[in-house]
Amino acid sequence: MKHYAGLDVSVRETAVCIVDETGTACREMKVPSHPEDLARVLTDPAWNFERIGLEAGPLSQWLFSGLAEAGLPVICIETRHTKAFLKAQPNKFDRIDARGIAQMMRVNLYRPVHVKILTSQKRRTLLTARKLLQEKAIAVENDIRGLLRNFGLKVGKVGPAGFAERIRELTDGMPDMAEIIEPLLEVRAKLRQNFAALHRKVLTIVRGDENCRRLMSIPGVGPVVALAYTATIDMPGRFRNSKVVGAILGLTPVLNESGESRRIGRISLCGDRMMRTLLYEAAQTLLTRVTKWSWLKAWAMNVAKRRGQQKAVIALARRLAVIMHRIWRDGTQFRWTRTEIVPVAG
Repeated sequence: MKHYAGLDVSVRETAVCIVDETGTACREMKVPSHPEDLARVLTDPAWNFERIGLEAGPLSQWLFSGLAEAGLPVICIETRHTKAFLKAQPNKFDRIDARGIAQMMRVNLYRPVHVKILTSQKRRTLLTARKLLQEKAIAVENDIRGLLRNFGLKVGKVGPAGFAERIRELTDGMPDMAEIIEPLLEVRAKLRQNFAALHRKVLTIVRGDENCRRLMSIPGVGPVVALAYTATIDMPGRFRNSKVVGAILGLTPVLNESGESRRIGRISLCGDRMMRTLLYEAAQTLLTRVTKWSWLKAWAMNVAKRRGQQKAVIALARRLAVIMHRIWRDGTQFRWTRTEIVPVAG
């Protein structure tokens, strides 16, 4: 008889439910959230597993890798779809959720999630840490501006390189204020120093990655965007059609249709938020800062004339995602003239 299992993961313990092909619960238990402990329970010869469901989450990649190495048919499933399925339950606790996931596996009602390779996971961690340091440094700078503004000291427009000098210039002659602000400047300097170190690491990886260098041939796409794209998509071959990438990253509009009513809303905003933000910034750069003319910029300018600047940037971000996938998959470079390239639908 075939068996199916559902795993509801928390930080300390994982609720496990095993059901047979008739839907009857065979065993329910709680196991420490560690691949070895879960594998020890699930590799029992008494069970003939067809599918084991694991909801995507902070520990899912680690647990998925460990269970897959143990030879178990584990599947990582999409979080929003799982929550919608489990919402029908009147009560919510770990045992019920594990039972619901097991039933999803039994009736084959789930959406699988691609689990990235270790290299992509490490690159994503690097980009996340880099972004975190940058945000914290900017937050400290804004807090310093706000503190000084209470005393009529206005920092004004100043770049990161001259920020500390400007602050010390404003607090010159105010030793009590300088004593308060100086520790914040030291924290800000340390954040900027570590941010620069991680940014250099990003540049080093991009220089040694042929795929990233080819993606950077697209105007507006820099090393951070290229590295984030390869870490997000992971394997270009898992998308047969390049146009799907725009939808995966939440850059396609939501369609609401019922009877005679058909409404096209704003973009779905599903998928990877960091990648979507970087593509939006790349599109803005191409549309407003890149001076060299190309068929892609001409297309975006025509969209801006018809639909407005904001919609043009979103449409260009979606098209950039599609073009980057095509270039990565085909091993080509971006061509600046329209006549030299096969049109790619956005």
